[in-house]
Formats: sequence, C-alpha cells, structure tokens
Amino acid sequence: MTDLATDLFDYDLPPELIAQTPAAQRDASRLMVINREKGTVDHRHFYDLPDLLFSGDTLIRNNAAVLPARLTAHRPSGGAVECFLLRPDSVEETRERWWCLLKPGKRLPIGSTFSNPYGFEARVLEKSSDGTAMVEFTAHVPSETVTAIANRMGRMPLPPYIERSADSKHKASDLERYQTVYADRAKQVAVAAPTAGLHFTPGIIEAMKKRQIETAEVTLHVGLGTFRPVKTNLITDHDIHHEYYEMPQATSELLKNPTGRRIAVGTTSVRAIEHFLQKDAPASDSHAVASADIFIYPPNRFAGVDGLITNFHQPRSTLLCLVSAFLKPGSIDGIEWIKEIYAEAISEKYRFFSYGDAMLIL
Repeated sequence: MTDLATDLFDYDLPPELIAQTPAAQRDASRLMVINREKGTVDHRHFYDLPDLLFSGDTLIRNNAAVLPARLTAHRPSGGAVECFLLRPDSVEETRERWWCLLKPGKRLPIGSTFSNPYGFEARVLEKSSDGTAMVEFTAHVPSETVTAIANRMGRMPLPPYIERSADSKHKASDLERYQTVYADRAKQVAVAAPTAGLHFTPGIIEAMKKRQIETAEVTLHVGLGTFRPVKTNLITDHDIHHEYYEMPQATSELLKNPTGRRIAVGTTSVRAIEHFLQKDAPASDSHAVASADIFIYPPNRFAGVDGLITNFHQPRSTLLCLVSAFLKPGSIDGIEWIKEIYAEAISEKYRFFSYGDAMLIL
C-alpha cells in the first residue's frame, strides 16, 4: 500500500456549515450527485433520489438502531456523572455489565459507585487503557434491563460537534431524527447513527419500490471509532477501529450475484460489505457475524459496492479516506477530486456532518 500523509485528507470548514439540527423534512436535504465516469457534479435534493437510480438497483442499508446511550447519575458525594453506554459485556439475573465512557472518569476509580434514583445503582469494576470502564448495573426495578432504562431516560449520543445542553429543547427531536426510519428497534446496537440513512422517508422508500429499486439489510454496530480522527502522520499508521456486523444470507447472495448496481447507504454499510467480501467472512445458512477491521483508503478497490450515498465527513477522518478511495478506485486521484468536491460544497453552502446534506456517487 502507498504511504499517504494524513494532511492530504485535511480541509478548512467554516464552523457555521456544521449542521446543528436536521433539515425541516428529512428528504429536503440537498444532494450532490457525482458521476465518476463523466467527472461531473450536479446539485439536487434528496427527494430526487428515486429518479436518479435504475430499476434493478439495490440499496444496501444499515438497519442498526441508535440506543439513547447517555445516562445521567450522581456519586454518593452528589457530584454529577455522565455514563455513556458503549456495549454490553454480560447479563445476569439481576445485574448487567456494560463497557462505558464515564465523566468525570478520573473521579470514578475502580470500586466507586454512582446511581440514578429513577433507574439504577452502578459500580465501576474495571478500567481499560483506552479510557473505557466496565460498569455493573443493578436496576431498581428487577425486571428492567439497561437498554430499557436507556430508552426511558437516556439521551441520544450525538457527536461532539453537535452542541446540546443536558436540558436541550431538541431532546425529543433528536430521539426521532437521529434515527433512520427503517431502523430495526430490536437491533439497538449503535452508539452513532448511520447518518446517510437519515434522509430517507417512507415516501422515498415507496417511490423506489414502484421503480423496482430493491433494498437489502446489513447490521453494523456503529461505534465511537467512527468519529475518531486520524492523528498519525501517515494514514497507514492509524489503528483502525473494529465494528461488529451481521450479514443476512439474502444480502450476501445479492452481493456475490448482483442483478444491478449495488449502492451502499453510508460508509458503515461499505465497511461491512467490503470486509465480508474481501476477508471472506464465514457465513452460516442464515447470516454471517464478524468484526469489520478494514481500513479503506486510496488506492483501494471495491469488491461489492457500485454506488455510494454518504454525508460530508470530518477532516482527517477514516470516512473521508474511504470516500476518496471510492471516487477513483485503484488510484490516489480521488484525493484531489474530493478536495475539489468539498470546496464546491463549501462554496455552495452545503451543510456538513451528521445532520447535514448528502452526496450520491455513481
């Protein structure tokens, strides 16, 4: 692989273009359309999407649901605690253990406790070198799970560039809008939304069905690593994050024997697809379960993605690297092109990041 300087994936973004709230209507977001063969850029809206696709195309989307993972609590001294649920570790009859991020972490050593009178008691059991903590929860209502507590009283785990106070007036809106309309609520395994899917509406989905544009599902457990910038001088030195995924048999068959273009909805779907095909992940009769540790950057090629719907990503991010590679597979020329595309998006006042506008690359 080519050694690429991380600075190549940097750019200057005016802060006012970082979307703090979603568009009034999901499909009213703007849509930049990139034709790789012609080298053209067109400016549309997301509600135009069905007209931009062909009969026989299949959209492969991440159906993971976001857990309202931010829980508030207090230490015995009265000090406030924010507990960010990351992933479950074990479940016993009356207790659950989760890996979490804690604030203030330094004031919560192993053995310390915190609680919320409306939900749970918690004790810190272990701490990891990556800053996470193993926390044991005991619910006040014995039959209530930690997931149920989070759904009842938690806040959405919005990324740090979306500014919210604990009593934000946007809390109810975020619970609805930081979730795709097709999210499977039985799969609350994401701590960040697959944001390219936030633009879809039931109307868009119905219009695609009428045009015989199909959908297929994958479940990728989106983690905090998706927001982690590349801090190494070289891209190749970055330690890529792992994210578990579930690939249904029907989706894997479609990927290997496509009837039309395979269009990934979001970089999370791309990671699952490419790991499954490039790493030859083992599959049962019903589905494959694996951990995606694939880092996609120029000049990577793609085994199972013919088109991509994605949002505009942060500077120096692994997601920006992926999109650069997809623009010109097998080449590093996508790096310069992504800079030109982003410069045009900034000039045209597109809205960036999770609640921002979208891009369709064909």
